[in-house]
Amino acid sequence: MPKLTFLHKDGKKIELDAPEGLSVMEVAVQNDIEEIEGACGGSLACATCHVYVHPDWWDKTLPEDGDVSEDEEDMLDLAFDLRKCSRLGCQIIMDEEKDGLTVALPGTKVDW
Repeated sequence: MPKLTFLHKDGKKIELDAPEGLSVMEVAVQNDIEEIEGACGGSLACATCHVYVHPDWWDKTLPEDGDVSEDEEDMLDLAFDLRKCSRLGCQIIMDEEKDGLTVALPGTKVDW
């Protein structure tokens, strides 16, 4: 089963099992990561699942066409502390290729 690591503002790292087919948002909600609300349930209608994707993983989190959708970009415009590496967790679906994915929660001090 793929592993997914969340970096928190307090420096804590939480590594979780991330079943294939679930989104980063769903894994966070199921594991009580409080900073990820997922208010819209993954329907791309909010930004409460905003995360920073580690640059080593950026390309592997993109959709097949290689670009973040315009709808996701529009929702990200509403996100707190938007960065170049920002994505919506509901749009990143876990699979074996993403085993080891690392994301940081908004506000986390990372150098990427």
